Amino acid sequence: MPVSVSRQAAALSLALAAASAHADAILDTVVVTAARTPQRADEVIPDTVVVTRDEIVRAGAGTVADVLRRQRGIEIVRNGGGGNTTTVMLRGANSNQVVVLVDGVRLGSATTGYAGWNAIPLSAIDHIEIVYGPLTTLYGADAIGGVVQIFTRRGEGRPAFSASAGGGTYGTSQYDAGVHGSTGGEHSVSYALGGAREEADGFSSTRPRASTYNRDDDGYTRTSANARLALRLADGHEIGAQFFKSRLSAQYDNGSSSFDAHNLQEVDSYAVFLNDRIAPHWRSSVQAARSEDKLGSFTSALPAGTSQLNTRQDDLGGDTLQVLAGHRKETVLSSSIAALDKSRITNSIAAAYNLRRGSHLFDASVRNDRSEYGSKTTGAAGYGYEFTKSLRAMASIGTSFRAPTFNELYYPNYGFVENKPERGRNLEAGVQYRVAGVDLKADYYRNRLTDLIVSLTPCPSRTGSCAYNVNHALLEGMSLAADTRIGNLMLRASADLQDPRDETADKQLARRARRHASIAADYDLGQVDAGVELQASSRRFDDAANANRLGGYGLLNLYTTWHMTRYWSLLVRVDNAAGKNYELARNYGTAGRSWFAAIRYGIH
Repeated sequence: MPVSVSRQAAALSLALAAASAHADAILDTVVVTAARTPQRADEVIPDTVVVTRDEIVRAGAGTVADVLRRQRGIEIVRNGGGGNTTTVMLRGANSNQVVVLVDGVRLGSATTGYAGWNAIPLSAIDHIEIVYGPLTTLYGADAIGGVVQIFTRRGEGRPAFSASAGGGTYGTSQYDAGVHGSTGGEHSVSYALGGAREEADGFSSTRPRASTYNRDDDGYTRTSANARLALRLADGHEIGAQFFKSRLSAQYDNGSSSFDAHNLQEVDSYAVFLNDRIAPHWRSSVQAARSEDKLGSFTSALPAGTSQLNTRQDDLGGDTLQVLAGHRKETVLSSSIAALDKSRITNSIAAAYNLRRGSHLFDASVRNDRSEYGSKTTGAAGYGYEFTKSLRAMASIGTSFRAPTFNELYYPNYGFVENKPERGRNLEAGVQYRVAGVDLKADYYRNRLTDLIVSLTPCPSRTGSCAYNVNHALLEGMSLAADTRIGNLMLRASADLQDPRDETADKQLARRARRHASIAADYDLGQVDAGVELQASSRRFDDAANANRLGGYGLLNLYTTWHMTRYWSLLVRVDNAAGKNYELARNYGTAGRSWFAAIRYGIH
């Protein structure tokens, strides 16, 4: 007999099918950073977020920090426009308490401890993995708040070419091109190459009440190139090399001087690697890498107005059945401060164990780092249990430390060679629930820090300010997330309720909000995708004494992509559509309502 199906029932069936496909896609996601080995997303115990290529493409122009600020648990501070100094904080942890990797190569300045976020272009990035919580046992010093790993594009399949060109508000223009693929065959060669250039006239990096204010616009120019080449020696055996290089010239305000004050920053990484699958459950990876962070500051035409700080990190590491060994050398070369011309070496060995038995997940790791601070041992353990295929719970503990930066040790009249590493102890518990295609996640964390290095004024032992081990801090909070797909509509939401506190002074940590959240909706109309984002943050304080308040804010972003053909598309994005006037740092400017449009070729 004939069967009649109502339109409502058919629509519900399609929505449930789409929701089920979305849930399966989440389960099939493979992440690497959480355990330094590939894992399915449903087997990862640490709290992890994957930022996909699609989300990066929708961001249009900007830096990786602009994408990260839309993720849960992350806040950013920028001293002006897109080319100016940027810091990224995870779960209330300082930017120098977060490890940043590009394809496994560690980036960052040994003088400040910060990665050059403002120098990293979006066009080179394939996807990003964010792992929250201490990962010192896997990545060494400084991974107190977490690890952010950026993956550039890799070659596979038939050759594919992509390119884009765009422009927008504040005289912004952007161009990029790339090609990736593989030759195929028994000894296949995979390759990926890309390059980009972005520039903007910008806006004044400071506001009129700042002592360094200059009414001129402060623009930037960023150029970059990246490549990865790998040769398949045999099944399961691969040798290759990769590099990433970015150069940023960014203007900033330096008072009423007519000289064009600017920074010139280069962030580079190079690596050669050998990957072998010796047996189904026995893999070996050896990589030798070097990264460089070069920062020049130019405030006048005179030699005295020029300062150059270069950091070089050399890493040699191996990974066999998650037995890890590493040798890391940090070197600083300063053109004007001889006291910073130093080197330090850290040798490390670690072991990690991962287990899955039925509904039980377990991981444990231990690490020993030997450097000028002596021997530092850290450990971590996590447990997860699947009550059903839809519900699982996780809990973990871990210790971590951050090595003092060269500035905190040696900078004249500021650093102290007696400063000790910061130490952290983290407890964490979370639950994840999937029902009818809705993915819900909640994580509670409590990260207690001791020997926190702060800038003291006045200094206990001399005049002026100095870096000093004095404070205790507590990073405590709850991170909530939800996402689902209903037919052609994708919904995402997150909220962070936190109390990042300096326990010694009983003050809220500077530039960190107690509440921040985001909501996003994407709708697929076939040839046209459209989306809206809302970011919100509560009030913060600009200083450790909590005397200078920064107001809360809400930002509305809109974007759409028209897929004109299989390979051609047009992106239009409007950020801060409501024209909100707000501050990320006191007396520093932020962008008003701005738009960006780009035409793209290729499958991005």
